[in-house]
Amino acid sequence: MAERSDRSSNDENRMNPDSEAKEKKGGSRSGEDESNGLSVERNFESQGVPSWRRQLTFRAFAVSFALSVIFTFIVMKLNLTTGIIPSLNVSAGLLGFFFVKTWTKVLDKSGLLQVPFTRQENTVIQTCVVASSGIAFSGGFGSYLFAMSERVANQSTDTQSAHVYKNPSLLWMIGFLFVVSFLGLFAVVPLRKIMIIDFKLTYPSGTATAHLINSFHTPEGAKLAKKQVKALGKFFSFSFLWGFFQWFYTAGDGCGFTEFPTLGLKALQYRFYCNFSATYVGVGMICPYIINISVLLGGILSWGLMWPLIETRKGHWYPADESTTSMRGLQGYKVFIAIAMILGDGLYNFFKVLGRTLSGLYHQLREGEMSHVLPIANNSSLENPQVSYDDQRRTQLFLKDQIPTWLAVAGYVTIAAISTATLPHMFSQLKWYYILVIYLFAPTLGFCNAYGCGLTDWSLASTYGKLAIFVIGAWASASHGGILAGLAACGVMMNIVSTASDLTQDFKTGYLTLASPRSLFVSQVIGTAMGCIISPCVFWLFYKAFKDLGHPGSEYPVPNGIIFRSMAELGVEGVSSLPKHYLTLCYGFFAAAMIINGFRDLVGKKWARFIPLPMAMAIPFYIGPYFAIDMCIGSLILFIWEKINKTKADAFGPAVASGLICGDGIWTLPSSILALAGVNPPICMKFLSRATNKRVDGFLGS
Repeated sequence: MAERSDRSSNDENRMNPDSEAKEKKGGSRSGEDESNGLSVERNFESQGVPSWRRQLTFRAFAVSFALSVIFTFIVMKLNLTTGIIPSLNVSAGLLGFFFVKTWTKVLDKSGLLQVPFTRQENTVIQTCVVASSGIAFSGGFGSYLFAMSERVANQSTDTQSAHVYKNPSLLWMIGFLFVVSFLGLFAVVPLRKIMIIDFKLTYPSGTATAHLINSFHTPEGAKLAKKQVKALGKFFSFSFLWGFFQWFYTAGDGCGFTEFPTLGLKALQYRFYCNFSATYVGVGMICPYIINISVLLGGILSWGLMWPLIETRKGHWYPADESTTSMRGLQGYKVFIAIAMILGDGLYNFFKVLGRTLSGLYHQLREGEMSHVLPIANNSSLENPQVSYDDQRRTQLFLKDQIPTWLAVAGYVTIAAISTATLPHMFSQLKWYYILVIYLFAPTLGFCNAYGCGLTDWSLASTYGKLAIFVIGAWASASHGGILAGLAACGVMMNIVSTASDLTQDFKTGYLTLASPRSLFVSQVIGTAMGCIISPCVFWLFYKAFKDLGHPGSEYPVPNGIIFRSMAELGVEGVSSLPKHYLTLCYGFFAAAMIINGFRDLVGKKWARFIPLPMAMAIPFYIGPYFAIDMCIGSLILFIWEKINKTKADAFGPAVASGLICGDGIWTLPSSILALAGVNPPICMKFLSRATNKRVDGFLGS
C-alpha cells in the first residue's frame, strides 16, 4: 500500500517523497559540479581520508543507536496508521551531524578531542540509522507479520481460515528478523563495482544524501546546518507539546482532536475531517504535491462517491445484516478494490523497471563497458584521461578497501542454511524446500531490485513480497497452511530485496563522500542488528499499550495488515465468499491503475506531474481521507512559503517538516507508557449534532 520510499527509495508500501525533488536538485550529478568548474573533492583535498576502521567510531554508533530508537518510533507510528513513510535520510544525516558536532565541540573545549568529525563518519551514522529504522518497515509490523495475528484473522472473509493465525511474540519476531534480514546484504556485495563504477547508476536518493553530507562539512554548509537544526528543534518541541496537549482530551473512543468535525458531522461520518496531526502536516511538506493531491483524490473518489453509492445497494449486493467491518459487506469492496489498484500499479512498475533493467544491461554489455569477465571486485579502469578528478579520487578510494567475494558468498550460503533449518520451526507451514527455492532466486531478484532502484529510485520490495505470497501460498494450498506460509515467504523475500537495494544506495552515498565500502558494510550490518532488536521492542510496546491496535476505525488501524491477509487468502482460497460485483470492480480498477501509469509515462515528465498516482490514490480507499487533508495542509504551507521566499523554503522546509514528524512521533513513547501504566486522559471532547445534544441534555436533566 503506502510505498516506502524504500527507506530511501520509492516502494509501493513506502512512498519516496523526495524522488521528484531529487531529480531536480541534484540526484544524478556525480560529475556535474566539476563540469561547471567546481570540484567537490578539491574542497576536501587538504583533509585526509581516515582508514575504514577509523570511520567506525564508538560515538558514531552511540549516536546511531539513539537516533535509531527515535526514527523507529516514527516509522512504526506511520506504519501502523496509514503506511505512508517519507524518506528520513535528510533527518538522519542532519541529526547525526548535529549530535556528533555537539559532542566534538564539548570535547574540543575541554581539550579531550582526539578524532575530528568527518563526512565519512557522518555517512556511517546515516547508513546505520536508516538501516536500523528500515527494519520497522521491512520487518512487516504493519503488513505481513501483523497479518498473521488473531486480530486480523478475525476480520477474515472465510470463517474457516479465522483459526489460522500466529500471534506476535517478542522472541520469535526477533529470531525471525535475525535469520532473514542479513541475506540481502551479502547478495549484492560482489556486484557493487558493476553498479557504482561500471554502470554508473544514479541512485538519486543516495546521491542527494551524499551531496547533503558533503555540504555539511564545508564552512558555509556547517553554518546552514546549525540553523536547520535550530529550526528542527523548535518545531520538534512544538509538535511534541501539541501531542501532549491533545492527549488530555482523548478519554474515550472518538474523543479529542483526532475526530474534529472541521467539515461537518456528515463529512465526519465518511472520514472527511482534519485531525490536526503534526506528523501528517510534516509528511505533506516532504511529499511531492502530486502524491498529496493523489491521496486526496482517492479519498474523494472512494469515501465521497463510491462507498455512499454502494451503501444504497445494501441488501442487494451484500447482506443487509453484515457488520460494517465484515469482509462480506462494504468492507470487502474497500479492501479488495484497494488491493486491485495496488497490484495494478505494482505490477506495471515491476515490469517497467524490469524492462529498463534488462534494456540497461543489454546496452551496457553491447557497448563493451563490461569485460568478458564480470568486474565483480578487483578489475579497475582508472587510467582514463577523460575521467574527472572527482571520479578518479572516488573510484580509487572505493576500490581500495575490498570486501572479499568469498566472504560474501560464504556469508550468504551460511545464513541461508541457518535460515532454511530454522524457519520451519517458527512456521511449520513454511517447508524447507519453499525457503530453498526463494534463496535460489533471491540473489537475482535482489540484483534486479538494486539495479532498478539505481535507474528509477524505486524499490519494489513490497511487489516481490506480494508475488511470494501468491506463489508460495498457492504451492502450499489451504490444507497445508498456505496463508501463513505465503505471509512468512513474503517476509523472507521482502527483507532480502529491500536490504539489497538499501546497501547499494549506501555504497553510492559512500562513493560520493569517500566513505569506505567496508565501513559502510559493517555499519549496515550493525544497523540491521540494532533494528532486529529495536523494532520488535517498539512494536511490542504499541501492541501491548493499544488493545484495539489493528481494528478498523481505531487510532492504529494497521491497514496493510488486512490487505496482506486478504491477498494471502485470495491466493489460497479464491473469491467465492466475497460480495457481488466486487470482481468486476476490481478488474476495472486494476486496469485503470495500469492505464493511468501508462498514460503518465506516455505524456512525459512535464505533464505527468499533473496526473495522479494510482498507488497513492489506493491508500485512503480502506482507511479514509482524513490524513490526506492534513497532508494537503502541509503542501499548502510549503507552497505559500515557496512563493514568499523559495530559497528559505528549500533550505528550511525539510528541517521544519522533520521536526513536526519527529516531535509527534516521539510523543508516542510516553503515551504508550502511560497507557501501559493505566493512566487515562482526564477529558473526553466529543461533538454532537444539535438534536442529539438536546436529547442528551434532556436525559441528563431528567
